[in-house]
Amino acid sequence: MGTITKKDLIDRIADRTTIKRPTVKTVVQEFLDQVITELKKGNRLEFRDFGVFEVKQRAARSAQNPKTLERVDVPAKRTVKFKVGRLMRESLEDPATRGGKSAQVVVPAKPRLAATKVEA
Repeated sequence: MGTITKKDLIDRIADRTTIKRPTVKTVVQEFLDQVITELKKGNRLEFRDFGVFEVKQRAARSAQNPKTLERVDVPAKRTVKFKVGRLMRESLEDPATRGGKSAQVVVPAKPRLAATKVEA
């Protein structure tokens, strides 16, 4: 597995379409800028069958520096969560390991903090 950059994606799109690379680059960058703009506003972005991006508030917590074992206060912050859509999930599944049944993508769970309602 390797890393695919924005430049790689732009080149692929330009090669597969009749659109020139500078135009593709402008469109891709504008798309990404709009995603960021909407997330900054707190809006939820839903791309059917691909996935959903939404901003979540993480509560303040106390953590521990693993090197010094000193307790550290971590402030509350906003973060972006992504939930995989149906078509993406199905395309990531390996038919050989599925055994004819639908399998789900397993993501390691993080410990959850007590649910708190945060108003913005």
